[in-house]
Amino acid sequence: MTDRIASPDILCIGSVLWDIIGRAPSHMRVGSDVPGRITRLPGGVAMNIAMTLARFGLRPALLTAVGRDAEGDELVAACHPLGLVTDYIYRSDDLPTDRYMAVEGANGLIAAVADAHSLEAAGARILRPMADGRLGAAEAPWPGPVALDGNLTVALLSEIAESPLFAAADLRVAPASPGKAERLRPLIGHPRATLYVNLEEAGLLCQTRFDTAPQAAEGLRARGASRVLVTDGGRACAEGSARGVLTMAPPPVMVTRVTGAGDTFMAAHIVAEIRGASPHEALEAALRAAADYVSGEVG
Repeated sequence: MTDRIASPDILCIGSVLWDIIGRAPSHMRVGSDVPGRITRLPGGVAMNIAMTLARFGLRPALLTAVGRDAEGDELVAACHPLGLVTDYIYRSDDLPTDRYMAVEGANGLIAAVADAHSLEAAGARILRPMADGRLGAAEAPWPGPVALDGNLTVALLSEIAESPLFAAADLRVAPASPGKAERLRPLIGHPRATLYVNLEEAGLLCQTRFDTAPQAAEGLRARGASRVLVTDGGRACAEGSARGVLTMAPPPVMVTRVTGAGDTFMAAHIVAEIRGASPHEALEAALRAAADYVSGEVG
């Protein structure tokens, strides 16, 4: 096992890629052609979570696939000043670095395309450090928190749900998008998993529709989920667990961006709990961090 003093505080497993985001200050619809700004920043669900964790003082390690191309070299280099551990990234000679492209208007996300095919093709190779002694092994599995995202394939998520490599881990799981939410079904009944979903994703997992986050939390618990956190934009969110359902409204803010808000919520919640916060305090901290993010108060 890797020396615990030098070990990361948390593993972030999933997509690490370039986010290409076009933002416009006006309301948009299909076919809109408006002035705005286009940025390219390190992104991906695992990356967004890791960046927020590092901002709160943790030392996250990335387990992902990044190509040995110019974009991949730039991406790995961009991780270092952010305080992210890149030693365990699987670098592929024949797979390109993944990308995500989104368009956002004043009325929220208009459309997005996620090209995470390299991560999917790499499969279980990204988990090698958890099996070869660097971060653990089957007989001595990683004992700490793991942030896991739904950009992984159903086959790999199913393998993780049964793997001895995750037997001691505190699993924190988020879908990459509503379109990939159903991939998380193998993990719903995992006794050590906490699911972070929005209202739409909760409905997809339960094959129904919910009107509120508390209803969705109850529905997922009824389906066998050990613990869930359900967000609903600016409306009340809910945590469902064996203690019951905890509901809280986010602070009202002016929304300037939406991509990455859910990842920020999840990371802030994890940090608060690692530091001993109560369920109420942790949920409040997560909502505050997400509000600061969507309002543009933090980078």
